[in-house]
Amino acid sequence: MITTDNLTKKFGETLAVDRLSLQIPEGEVFGFLGPNGAGKTTTVRMLTSLIGPTSGSATVNGFIVGQEDINIRRTVGILTETPGMYDNISAERNLQIYASLYEVNDPSGQIEKYLRMLGLWERRKDEAGTFSKGMKQKLAIARALLHEPRILFLDEPTAGLDPEASRLVRDFIIEIKKQGRTIFLCTHNLDEADRLCDRIGVFKTHLLVLDTPNRLREQLFERKVVFHLSSVDKSVETLVSQLPFVHETRLIDSKLVVTLDDPETHNPDIIRTLVNAGADIQFVGELRRSLEDVYLQLMKPSD
Repeated sequence: MITTDNLTKKFGETLAVDRLSLQIPEGEVFGFLGPNGAGKTTTVRMLTSLIGPTSGSATVNGFIVGQEDINIRRTVGILTETPGMYDNISAERNLQIYASLYEVNDPSGQIEKYLRMLGLWERRKDEAGTFSKGMKQKLAIARALLHEPRILFLDEPTAGLDPEASRLVRDFIIEIKKQGRTIFLCTHNLDEADRLCDRIGVFKTHLLVLDTPNRLREQLFERKVVFHLSSVDKSVETLVSQLPFVHETRLIDSKLVVTLDDPETHNPDIIRTLVNAGADIQFVGELRRSLEDVYLQLMKPSD
């Protein structure tokens, strides 16, 4: 659905996007993470044919960026970080204007469909300027979906929203993913990206890493499992540390923290070792690294 090959953008002598190569299949939620000024929004503007690349190439929905730009704009939806609406007219009239621009079939039906889905139908006659920030964001999402695009670009869709509005937007993203749409998500909310995204690209002018959230964790951090015991002594730790797949053990109060390969395979071996040694296991849990840990590790300046 989206492919880029050495996609590059310069503004004068400033390199904003450096040789970006991606392949994003249909139906994927792709998270694009990076600090402010990393080039994320510039990338979205190129892929939605709002600006042209300096070099390299890209296709979106099978259309070539820079050659079939009108077709690209017709077949994608975009939510910018600061979506502009006409404040002095109603929410319904706002969507009617955009439905006309997109040549939407059955505009009334589409407007009602998305305003109801987003909980705005009862406020459809109210001026958009009277809406809260969360309501305006939901109205902008409705605008981006009126023409039923197969690809949706979302730039910070929950920025500045309260927890209830943020959750509604996240649930809505999950719902439209179920419809088979492809979603290109730029966000600073790492927990949100962890929950929503099939794959993550961490970007800082150029692509640093690209993988699923779980594999990114595994690449950067060894896995640790915590065995909570009713009591523990050094002899039990020694037995576990001698197992061939164990890298490190640590005793913290009544907890044995074990760094190891492939916990799904080897946890039963450790449990058997502990039980045979007379240890009472209360419960077992993995010390899970967050996507924030991964991101901060990647953003560390290199020595």
